[in-house]
Amino acid sequence: MPSLLEADAIDFASIIRPGDTVAWGQSNAEPLPLTRKLLEQRHAIGAFRVFLGASSYDTCRPEHADCIDFFSYCATGSNRALAKAGALDILPCHYSQFPEMMESGQLSIDVLLLQLAPPDSLGRYSLSVAHEYLIPALKHARVIVAEVNEQAPWTYGERYLCDDDIDFILPTSRALPESPPSAASATDLAIARHTAGLIEDGATIQLGLGSIPEAILACLADRRNLGIHSGTIGDKVADLMESGVINNARKTIDTGKTIAGVMMGGRRIHEFAHRNEALQFRSTSYTHDANVLASIDRFVAINSAVEVDLSGQINAEIAGGVYVGAVGGALDFLRGARRSHGGVPVIALPSTAGTGTSRIVASLSGPVSTPRSDAGIVVTEYGVADLRGLTLRQRRARMLAIAHPDHRGVLDQMGSAPPSNRSGSPTLIA
Repeated sequence: MPSLLEADAIDFASIIRPGDTVAWGQSNAEPLPLTRKLLEQRHAIGAFRVFLGASSYDTCRPEHADCIDFFSYCATGSNRALAKAGALDILPCHYSQFPEMMESGQLSIDVLLLQLAPPDSLGRYSLSVAHEYLIPALKHARVIVAEVNEQAPWTYGERYLCDDDIDFILPTSRALPESPPSAASATDLAIARHTAGLIEDGATIQLGLGSIPEAILACLADRRNLGIHSGTIGDKVADLMESGVINNARKTIDTGKTIAGVMMGGRRIHEFAHRNEALQFRSTSYTHDANVLASIDRFVAINSAVEVDLSGQINAEIAGGVYVGAVGGALDFLRGARRSHGGVPVIALPSTAGTGTSRIVASLSGPVSTPRSDAGIVVTEYGVADLRGLTLRQRRARMLAIAHPDHRGVLDQMGSAPPSNRSGSPTLIA
């Protein structure tokens, strides 16, 4: 049986050993009463490591690096402040690799902090808003410390916990913080309209983070029989499921079920997911598995990027010399969509950054997160460039056509297209 903790009497120095690696769930899955107490007690513990996912709260701050080694696969959300301060080490790997890395010990999690929903009539605690890489971490962590939150949604998934799985429990009753995306801009809405035109009735959709995916979903109210298989979902999924637009009726696997790894949204999706069997959560080894994705007909993968060059190479990690993104799961999903029958691999991004600099570039300013050999369809507010099956010369023309008009001339003059015996004017597909 787990030991019951009191909030004022938690002693992490008796639980965590110097040199341990501690992890917890992403975004709203973060067990805030536990993580805040952990950071307060860091000096009593001694030097240890923390593996962070995408963080919505400033629990971990640069000053905490005085005895904590922070590392993460991403610098999104509040992780960005750590990255800018040089207090975050990056693990540059594909999201799909986490289960194998945890299994092999390459990514060893010693202490796992969880936020759980209270047990059901069968004594099963739910992982609530996040399952994803927490499931493989559960197999190998030495200690499991759980906040059992009365207000956390109880969700269906591939793994539940019982009392024997948990070492310590902190009972709480707190409303989950909300992390809805920022309001969509006019540019976001233009991108969303172009992208929505690529999504047919009966398609199954994967969505990345941010305001653009939510704006895309808002454009799909007239579609029928859509499905969801995604690493993350937000509030708009709840809206479209409730209206019947998303019913997963034509999915070739998991028919009738929305599949996701984590919820990143607000009260809308949290309340909708509570005891809703039509929404099922899975581990990363399922949501990002290449063979699973390839088996989904009409799979539409929609992700973003920092910048894309004229040949289709994608940088999703570094902007202005600062790590701001991730390798993440984009390439997993893009490759899955390429293998899917009728699949559509999409990268959607504004043509310019907030500073006015072009995000369609002649040469990347950061690493190649997705190689040009995996290029699919690139969307900006100026249109859609389908790069599949095209030569470098043809790709260059299509990418120039979706760049911001103020930058097209300069981009056209930078570098030169490779020689080609083919001629013909480029075609912009919109």
